[in-house]
Amino acid sequence: MEKRILGNSGLEVSALGMGCMGLSYGYGPATDKQQAIKLIREAYEQGITFFDTAEAYGIANEELVGEALLPFRKEVVIATKFGFKDGDATKGLDSRPERIRAVAEESLRRLKTDVIDLFYQHRVDPNMPMEDVAGTVKDLIQEGKVKHFGLSEAGVSSIRKAHEVQPVTALQSEYSIWWREPELEILPTLEELGIGFVPFSPLGKGFLTGAINENTQFDSTDFRNIVPRFSEENRKANQRLVTLLGEIAFQKEATTAQIALGWLLAQKPWIVPIPGTTKSHRLTENIGGVSIHLSANDIKKIDYAFTQTTIQGDRYPAHLQKRVGN
Repeated sequence: MEKRILGNSGLEVSALGMGCMGLSYGYGPATDKQQAIKLIREAYEQGITFFDTAEAYGIANEELVGEALLPFRKEVVIATKFGFKDGDATKGLDSRPERIRAVAEESLRRLKTDVIDLFYQHRVDPNMPMEDVAGTVKDLIQEGKVKHFGLSEAGVSSIRKAHEVQPVTALQSEYSIWWREPELEILPTLEELGIGFVPFSPLGKGFLTGAINENTQFDSTDFRNIVPRFSEENRKANQRLVTLLGEIAFQKEATTAQIALGWLLAQKPWIVPIPGTTKSHRLTENIGGVSIHLSANDIKKIDYAFTQTTIQGDRYPAHLQKRVGN
């Protein structure tokens, strides 16, 4: 698979990474552990070398990622995250230096490794100066426990403050054809500072695959039940964009998901999307998106399709949106 370097950091990863959250958290019942390990290893065998997890996805998520990647640990890049009280996203934020250090030690143990390749602050903690957060990660890097520092869903001010103390390798935030806000301020800032971008939910939490419509029923534990954009009414209204993408996909002999990933990869050479899946055939489909090379004219068509639709519904409920962009 094509490789990419995240900004000016020198950190080389596969052009497409794998988000592992959904294997045990957020999208319904957890995948059987052995099946999840098998899927992660399939991803590696098909060229993926960049895997994303977090303490907040549950202890089991880091453990299965660590076990799955142990046979080829030296050939892969593992990213994990800190930033929530007791590792629980429902309990609020906690990026105190002592907490960051505790999470690092726990993650090293669960991931069965002696170094964390990329350590993100999961959400900016307004009660903790960013200089202290970045300084703590800088110390961990100097101690050899962490290689690279990242931020997730941070705003421009926080990115700049962090980068002055410890160079930020990557920002992880939502970005896709139907969530374009990062184009306003975030992407220009990352380009200026030489920071890579790792879009999560590059397939719109599954909506851009074309597999979801207004009749889809989500499991009671599925996060999308509380996302305004996924109300039945909004799913129906937003279907137009997927239909237009499907028409472009048909012309390119690709799937809608592959077009969505190809579009992201075409935006900047330092963008590395991390779609997640629990299914082997979807994994292979996603990887096929790396081979979709869209021309300037193709991109214009897709962007025109976006302008012809008005996306309905916020991407987060209000209480979660408050944690974004600090």
